[in-house]
Amino acid sequence: MLRIDRASPALVRMTIDRPPANALTLDLIQALADALVRVGEEVEAPAVILTGAGQRFFSAGGDIREIETQADVALPRMRVFHHLLTVLENYRCPLLCAVNGYAVGGALELVLYADYVVASEDARFGFPEINHGLLPAAKGMRQAMNRLGRRLAERLLYSGELVSAPEAQAMGLVDEVVPSQDVQDRARVVAEALRLKDMHLFAAIKRTFNDAPLMTDAQLEARTLSDMQDYLSRAETAAARERFLQRKARQTHD
Repeated sequence: MLRIDRASPALVRMTIDRPPANALTLDLIQALADALVRVGEEVEAPAVILTGAGQRFFSAGGDIREIETQADVALPRMRVFHHLLTVLENYRCPLLCAVNGYAVGGALELVLYADYVVASEDARFGFPEINHGLLPAAKGMRQAMNRLGRRLAERLLYSGELVSAPEAQAMGLVDEVVPSQDVQDRARVVAEALRLKDMHLFAAIKRTFNDAPLMTDAQLEARTLSDMQDYLSRAETAAARERFLQRKARQTHD
């Protein structure tokens, strides 16, 4: 159900592979959460590309048949899914989604937690749950509002409509739209470029993005000063600042 390929020490591709639609089951959701936790605990955690097998589906979201055939699985699955969203949110290194085909329902919630999204020209996105007697996770709905703004989130959630990749890009849901055959390669290029950044600073930025909406001005000031004290004392960040100053000096001299 989940293929994990170590492209390099700094890059892992996780592929949802559950034909025909890569629908999310309890076991698959748990496997994905466990895999992300495991690589995230590495000292030099890798960038992660999350994708779906095949060309038609990134994922069709939660498997409705699993809920209908196993009445006692619905609540445990939603608890595990909430946990997965939390793991995605807190993954400290670059997390990308490479989307071919449909990314709907719970799959769109996964995409909303990516740091960068590359989509194929034929990708489709949406929250069809309202038309199927279901609801997204509350955490996913909040992330939709944070990412897209309330009006666009309402449009998707209230209507259940699906939008095209160009529409999704205009909304701010997708960063790039490329031909289907280029999705994986482009995602890898971006992932490798992001992973070359100082991951200590990258993680600090992600942490503040997550925390800032609920922080007071005093807490934001304290976070700023704490982060500043940290990065001013690190040899790696000091070297980066010195390289910047040297470039500026050369430009001035030239």
